[in-house]
Amino acid sequence: MRFSVISSALVAVLVGFGGTLALIVASAQAAGADAAQTASWVTGLCLAMAATSFYLSIRHRIPIVTAWSTPGAALIAASAVPMGMEAAVGAFLFAAALILLTAAFRPIGALIERIPVSVAAAMLAGVLLRFVLAVFETAGAEPWLVLPLVALFLLLRLASPPFAVLAVLAAGVPLAWGLGMLSPVALEGGFATLRLIVPSFDLSVLIGLGLPLYIVTMASQNLPGFAVLRAAGYPVPSRSILAVTGLASLLTAPFGAHTSNLAAITASLCTGPDAHPDKDKRWLTGPVYALGYLTLAGFGASLVGLFAALPPALVVTIAGLALIGPLMGALGAALTVEADRFAAVLTLAVTASGLSLFGIGSAFWGLLAGLTALGLDAGWRHWRGRAALR
Repeated sequence: MRFSVISSALVAVLVGFGGTLALIVASAQAAGADAAQTASWVTGLCLAMAATSFYLSIRHRIPIVTAWSTPGAALIAASAVPMGMEAAVGAFLFAAALILLTAAFRPIGALIERIPVSVAAAMLAGVLLRFVLAVFETAGAEPWLVLPLVALFLLLRLASPPFAVLAVLAAGVPLAWGLGMLSPVALEGGFATLRLIVPSFDLSVLIGLGLPLYIVTMASQNLPGFAVLRAAGYPVPSRSILAVTGLASLLTAPFGAHTSNLAAITASLCTGPDAHPDKDKRWLTGPVYALGYLTLAGFGASLVGLFAALPPALVVTIAGLALIGPLMGALGAALTVEADRFAAVLTLAVTASGLSLFGIGSAFWGLLAGLTALGLDAGWRHWRGRAALR
């Protein structure tokens, strides 16, 4: 066990957890979770990361590390449709069941892969755009808090974008304290807590949240995660990964946790030569990574209490700045294919609008609008081609 194995794994934990915890708290608030349910959400996710990373890395002798669905959390937080935690948990279970079906039946995975990257990425971009815009909307109300943190982020991202977000968090707390904006910290007992939530299955929430949650998790997390493993020279046990993460999602959903999936961005910290010069020994980062998340699981309530003490403007700023990188990637993928750009822009516009019809949120309508536009374009080109041959 080299020190580089330990350091790489713990840095991946720190970046993955600290960089997006604010988004999880925002998601829980949007879903109507109370403090105990939010703590349960965080604890459940940490336990899922620990169990899945430990098992998959040891089982396959590959540096397979997992994460929670950051795009999925953004989707939940951006939902303009009141749902309640019971209905949200029903949607989480539905998304987990779809992941398990994808692992069991190859045609389902092939169908997801056939969704044009441009449309799936545009849907994700529409969700993320609302968070990034919120940073600058908040700056108008709290300029002395937000603008210095934005400036710090712009400078530090030149050296390391992931650590720039952590630096914003580290600097934002004393800045908020100096401005008199911190609330008393409520530790809620301090240690791990799990709160069972009885799900309800609301069709509009299943379609408006559960289905988009599954799609963004597959298209924006699992498929890129597979690509990271392939780029590092490892075989990809995709069905095993989907089965294990889907099962973990199914088991932790009743405690409020949303989807678990293969890590993409943080995975590169564990799969490269900096982790270990011997490619066949990098799998050791998996158990260390799992231990890191197991430790964090023990303090879920404390961490939620700490974030509850932060002013909303700081939470919005941290979450929004953390999502600029994913937004760049989503926009780039959405606009790459020139023939698909109209459908991609339409998808982005509908999704970012917050449109809600029949109790179904904008992510679903954005996806539907984009696929409809692509279908009409393809049908029109086919008709013109046949007409030209007559």
